[in-house]
Amino acid sequence: MAVIWIPLLLIALFVVYPVFPPMLPILFAAVSVIAVHEALWSTGFLKHPRISVYALIMAGLIPFWAFYGTGVLPALCGLFVYVVLLFAEAIASHKQVTLEKMGGTFFLSLVIPFFLSAFLRLGQMEQWRGYVALPLVVAFISDAFALFAGMLFGRHKLAPELSPKKTVEGAVGGFLGAIVCTLLYGVLLQFVFGFQVRYLPLALYGALGSVVSQLGDLSFSYIKREYGIKDFGKIFPGHGGVLDRFDSVIFCAPLIELLVRILPTLG
Repeated sequence: MAVIWIPLLLIALFVVYPVFPPMLPILFAAVSVIAVHEALWSTGFLKHPRISVYALIMAGLIPFWAFYGTGVLPALCGLFVYVVLLFAEAIASHKQVTLEKMGGTFFLSLVIPFFLSAFLRLGQMEQWRGYVALPLVVAFISDAFALFAGMLFGRHKLAPELSPKKTVEGAVGGFLGAIVCTLLYGVLLQFVFGFQVRYLPLALYGALGSVVSQLGDLSFSYIKREYGIKDFGKIFPGHGGVLDRFDSVIFCAPLIELLVRILPTLG
C-alpha cells in the first residue's frame, strides 16, 4: 500500500497544493471525517445519528482552523457549541448516551483531525517542501520494513493479543529501515532539491518516528481487539479503512511537527 499511497499523496502535496492551496485542508478534512466515522461506527461505540453528525462536523472543521489560522475565538466558539450539543443529547437520552460514550466521541473527534492537521502546519513552514512529506516517508517506510523483516526473520511475538503477526524482529527492522530511508530522503533533498540538511536530527526523526508509528499501529489494533473487529472499514478493498492505513501516520505526523519546531533539520 505504501507504494501506491506515497506517490498519490506526494502528487497532492507537491503538484496540486501549490496551484490550489485550499486542496490541503479539504483533503485532510475528508480523511479526518472518514476516520472519525470509522472509529465511531465500525466499533459500535456510538450509533447515535445526531451526535455522530456533530462529531463529523467538528472533525471536518479542525483542519480548516489549522490551515487558515483563524485564531482562538472561532475555535473556542466551535468547541463550546460542540460540548453544549453533546451534553444536551446526553441529558435528553441519558440511558443511551453514557459519559463514557460522550467522552470517547469527544476524544476521537478532536485528536484524530488535530494530529492529522500537523501536515497543514508543516505545509505553512518556510521549508515546507522538505518537511510536509516526512511523516509519510517515516510512517509508511517503517510499516513496510517492519512487514518485510517480520516475514523474513520474525520469531518472537511483539504483542500477540493485539496483533498476532507483529514480531520483535519486525519492529527492529522497521526502526532501522526508517532511519536509513529517512537519511536517504535527506540525501535526495540535498543533492536533488538543494536543501541544506542536518543529518543527525534527521536520523532522530526516523528513529523516534518509527517508534511512535508502531505505537500508533498497536494503539488502533488495541481498539479493534477491544471491540472485536478485524478492520475499521472497507474503503480500500482488501486493506481495510482509512484508520487501518493511516493509524501509524496519525501518531507520526504530530511528532515530526514537534521535532521540526524544536530541532529543525532543513535550511
